[in-house]
Amino acid sequence: MTNNQPTAEEMPFALSVLAGIASRHDGLPGNAPASATTPTGPRRRQLSVEDYVNGVRNGDRAILARAITLIESNAPAHITQAQEVLRHLLPYTGGSLRVGITGVPGVGKSTFIEALGTMLCDQGHRVAVLAIDPSSSISRGSILGDKTRMERLARHPNAYIRPSPSGGSLGGVARKTRETLLLCEAAGFDIVLVETVGVGQSETAVRGMVDFFLLLMLAGAGDELQGIKKGVIELADALVVTKADGDNKPRAIAAQAEYRHALRYLTPATPGWKPPVRTCSAVTGEGIAAIWQEIERFRAEMTANGTFAARRREQARDWLYHLIDEQLRSLFFAHPVVRERLPTIEQAVVEGSLPVVSAVQELIAAIGRANQ
Repeated sequence: MTNNQPTAEEMPFALSVLAGIASRHDGLPGNAPASATTPTGPRRRQLSVEDYVNGVRNGDRAILARAITLIESNAPAHITQAQEVLRHLLPYTGGSLRVGITGVPGVGKSTFIEALGTMLCDQGHRVAVLAIDPSSSISRGSILGDKTRMERLARHPNAYIRPSPSGGSLGGVARKTRETLLLCEAAGFDIVLVETVGVGQSETAVRGMVDFFLLLMLAGAGDELQGIKKGVIELADALVVTKADGDNKPRAIAAQAEYRHALRYLTPATPGWKPPVRTCSAVTGEGIAAIWQEIERFRAEMTANGTFAARRREQARDWLYHLIDEQLRSLFFAHPVVRERLPTIEQAVVEGSLPVVSAVQELIAAIGRANQ
């Protein structure tokens, strides 16, 4: 660092968050590190629901960051307050174009997003990037490196990058990404890019929260499927072969032709839409504008035929039932009868003395008797 480095107040908010990560501040409301209370003053005050709502609506990025942290918290008090905040902000959501972006590690997701996001910000769009970082299976911590990989985009005043740990969830989607997306929309961001880990697992969770699903692919890597299941390709609204520059450009063009041929035999993810296959170079910028034109064409055509709105309604319905399943599972395993009897029943199942279906029925019947 140099002595004339700007202060956190003078830097764009995205860069000040980098300093927060470096200081190991957990970001929870009111949980500033002890060192932050001495040289700069008292700890941050607790925010009310009204503070959060007004701050997000007014585009206050510091409050938006705290609201997202509130959403991500598992503390019961935070969950209750977070839902109240969301309830008040819900009328101001839904106005963005939601784009999911996935691909295997090394395909260049962060570089691509920086190139696309910077172009859109330069055009006057307000772009939020929800970058889902892999969580460590040992420490449960997260790398949170996307801000450093997207330094140029992070400096843009129209951009907001929020790294979130995946928590090991399938497809690399953080459990609270949907609600974070809504907060960004309420804050006035008209484009939300959701970057997933891209570990080759099912990306159905991504498809279930975005309008347009973009799959990035590599060329010249031997097996052109690169470990990605056919089912993931079937979810995509467009395929992009990345790193189409220099000596790799001919291989990228060849891979493009192969994917176009393969897509003929797959059912499109969106009825009435034929997924295009494009090439691009995030380094030179070639092909980036053409990809965005495809996304805009998709929105225009799908809005005109009603598919766009129908997908949003279907996603909301699916999410409702997903959360019902999740809550019922939590209630089931928290029930005192289940806690008491499950170890014995589990042992019987493992030893082969009790059929699994009978074990489940026995537990449910026991809960029913206890609740009478």
